[in-house]
Amino acid sequence: MRNKVVEYLSPIFLEQMAIKKDTPRRSAIQSGSTVDIVTKADQRNGKVVRGIVKEVLTNTTFHPHGIKVRLTDGRVGRVQMIVPETSGPD
Repeated sequence: MRNKVVEYLSPIFLEQMAIKKDTPRRSAIQSGSTVDIVTKADQRNGKVVRGIVKEVLTNTTFHPHGIKVRLTDGRVGRVQMIVPETSGPD
């Protein structure tokens, strides 16, 4: 029987990956934020969907592929970018 090698990825390594990819940290994502996500079905083609965060599903402070969220319309995906709020006309 072959021995399986399990690699441990240190939190520092994962944090560097998250910073390198520029995915937002969990602390920056709040319920009600407008975000762009990639759903699991669209991981290969990279199609991005915009929506409003209903719930943050990832418990860690960062993830190299993005923090997983549920949008108000029920879709689940990993946050690629937080959409900046725009102010209305003056």
